[in-house]
Amino acid sequence: MTTVTTDREAEDHNPIRMGQPPRTRRQAVSKALWIAVWMLYLAGPVADLLTGSASLTTRVLGAAGLVAYVALYFALVFRHMWRGVTPRTVYPVLAALLALSVALAWNLGANWLVLFIFTSVATGVVLPWEHARWSVPAVTAVLLTLGLRFPEVRGYYLLAYGLPALGSGYTMVGVQYLIRTTKELRAAREEVARLAANDERLRMARDLHDLLGHSLSLITLKSELAGRMLPDRPKDAAAQVADIERVSRQALVDVREAVTGYRRPRLAVELAGARTALRTARIAVDADPALDLDRELPEAVEGTLAWALREAVTNVVRHSGARRCALRLAEETDPADGARTLRLTVSDDGAGAPRGTGDGNGLGGLRERLALTGGHLETGPAGRHGFVLTAVVPLPADGCGDGNGTGSGDEDVDGAEAGVPAAPPAPGAAR
Repeated sequence: MTTVTTDREAEDHNPIRMGQPPRTRRQAVSKALWIAVWMLYLAGPVADLLTGSASLTTRVLGAAGLVAYVALYFALVFRHMWRGVTPRTVYPVLAALLALSVALAWNLGANWLVLFIFTSVATGVVLPWEHARWSVPAVTAVLLTLGLRFPEVRGYYLLAYGLPALGSGYTMVGVQYLIRTTKELRAAREEVARLAANDERLRMARDLHDLLGHSLSLITLKSELAGRMLPDRPKDAAAQVADIERVSRQALVDVREAVTGYRRPRLAVELAGARTALRTARIAVDADPALDLDRELPEAVEGTLAWALREAVTNVVRHSGARRCALRLAEETDPADGARTLRLTVSDDGAGAPRGTGDGNGLGGLRERLALTGGHLETGPAGRHGFVLTAVVPLPADGCGDGNGTGSGDEDVDGAEAGVPAAPPAPGAAR
C-alpha cells in the first residue's frame, strides 16, 4: 500500500485544478466554462441591447462596450490564473473595467449596474488582501452612488446590486486566500517528502558505512597479507583466508539485519497508506486517535498489526462497497492473569462477506501470522450491514520486545544460499 497520491487521483478530486494551472486542453476548457457560466448574469444588459428603446447608435456603442468589458475581464482573470499578475499591472485594467461599468450604466440604464458586480469580483480575484480590502468597498460605493440616478432601483433594488457586489468581492478574496494556502501546503508537503527521502538516504548510507566500513577494511588487509604469504607460507595464508570468510559472513549477517529493519512494516506508515487508499476509494475514514500516538511497540507486535491493517483495508477497498470505515486500536488487560493485549478493529458499512465463504488467501495468511505471535483473528458481520475484522496481539509482560519478532514477514535465508555452510563469527571480528 502506498501513501503517494497519483496525478490521476488528484485530478479526480480536483478536476478543475483550482489553484493550479491547467495541464491539458480539457482542463483549460473546464476552467474557462467555470468562469463563463457567470456570464449568464449579463442577460439583463444583453436583453436591453436586443429589445431596448435606445437608438441604434446607442445600442451599437453599448454592444461594443460590453464586448470590450467581457474581453478585458477574461484577459485579466485568465492571466491571473496562468501567469500571475501584480497590483501595479492590474490597476489600469481594473480602472478600465470600472470606467466601462460607469459609462455603460450611465447611458443605458439600471440593468447595466450588474457590471459592477463583475468588477468587484475581478478586484477580489487579482488583488491581495491589503489592496482588495479597500478596493472592493470602493467599487461598491461607486455602484450605490450611480444607482441613485435611477429612481426605479432606489432602496431595496439598489441593495440587491450593492450587497452582491460587496459580498462577491470579499468572497473571492477568501477564495484566493484558500488557493494560496493550498499552494503553500502543497509545496510544503513536497519539500517535507524530499527532505524525508534525503534523510532516509543519508541514514542508510551512514548505517551501511558503520556496518561495512571496518569489516571491508579488515578483509582488504587480510587479503593483502594472505597474498604476501603465498606461496612460501600456505598454512598461514589459509588461516588468513579463513578469517576473511568469517568476517565477510558476519558482515553479511549485519547487513541482513539492517535491511530487515528497513523493510519491517510500521504501523504509522500503514495508517497513512490506509487513509490515502480509503479516501481515494471515496470511503470516509474514522480513525481512532490512539493509532496516531507515537508509542514504542515490540517489533513483532507492530509488524503484525501493520500487516493486519494493510490486509483489512485492502479488503474494504476492493470488496466491501462501503461508504465509511472505522479504524480502532485498544489495549485490554485480562483481570484473571493481568495479560495485556492490543486489539486492532477495522469495520465498514459495506456489503459484508458472502454467506458460506471462508477466509481467502489474505485472511488465511493473516491468521497464520497472528498465530506466530500468540494472537488470533476475529471476523464477522458488523450489524445488519458491513464487516468487522479484529486482530488481537498479546503484549510482552515488560511492554517491550527483543526486536527479533516474526512480524516482518521478510525473513532472509542464511548463508547456505551461497552454497557454503554457515560458520560462527570469529572471536573479535569487527562488525
